[in-house]
Amino acid sequence: MGMDIKGFTVKKVYAEEKVEIKKELYLSITLDRTKRMPLIMISGEGGMDIESVPDDKIFKEWVNPLIGIQSFNIRNVISKLKLEKEEVKGIAKVISKIYKMFREYDCELVEINPLIIRSDGSAMALDSKVSINDDAMFRHSDIAPELVELTVLEKEAKQKGISFIQLDGNIGVIANGAGLTMATLDALTHYEGKGGVFLDLGGTDDPEKVMQAFELMKKAKPKVIFLNLFGGITKCDTVAKGVKAVITKEGIDCPVITRIKGMNEDAAKDILKDAGLITATTLQNAAQRSSDLAGGK
Repeated sequence: MGMDIKGFTVKKVYAEEKVEIKKELYLSITLDRTKRMPLIMISGEGGMDIESVPDDKIFKEWVNPLIGIQSFNIRNVISKLKLEKEEVKGIAKVISKIYKMFREYDCELVEINPLIIRSDGSAMALDSKVSINDDAMFRHSDIAPELVELTVLEKEAKQKGISFIQLDGNIGVIANGAGLTMATLDALTHYEGKGGVFLDLGGTDDPEKVMQAFELMKKAKPKVIFLNLFGGITKCDTVAKGVKAVITKEGIDCPVITRIKGMNEDAAKDILKDAGLITATTLQNAAQRSSDLAGGK
């Protein structure tokens, strides 16, 4: 208890009953977004090294979501394994139960690794992982999410409905949309800059939400803040108003580089200029300036 593992403090210890293991299996149900169907995966080589198991040793069965899991789905996937009759019954029951859980709890993944077969032929989950779609959590009040892997600021951002990720660089990136955010990080990398925090505004142009986002970014204490905004649905000027409000009210203790394009960009540039910020003309120019100020090239 209390030991540090790669920056994470151990707050709980999980103790399990020692059991006699006859066989170890891997079993999961996930969502195949390409086929838009739940996918059952099973392998006779479960355990710690499942990532290194070749594809031909992992057997797959897709389930039609309109009719749900059927007996033939379970037979198809189990038949690929060399199991005894009693073992088949136990595994079939587990597959049926986790599929029900997968659908009822809006899961993106239900994984058991290892799923073991004991000497009496019964099945038992020794370790498992369940991932539920964040946007469906409002339907599952019986589940209390544990944000154990998030930093203090990431937890605060999640509570405010803001997408906020802390990395190990020193440039804070505020952009709107995942694609633009990733392109911004790539541009910084090109100029030897390193994004340390990135915050995705998404489609919001609510000045109050922008203020909250900017205040979070300030708390992260980056060397430079790079605001990269493309106004499509988002109005550039209302985002600029939120930025100006924070700077006017609280000040700013690091350089802020801005790049604005899209709806009402001229008005936004005037607002930011009034707040003492100058807008760069291109993404490349803004990324290079940010990297230089943060100690890159």
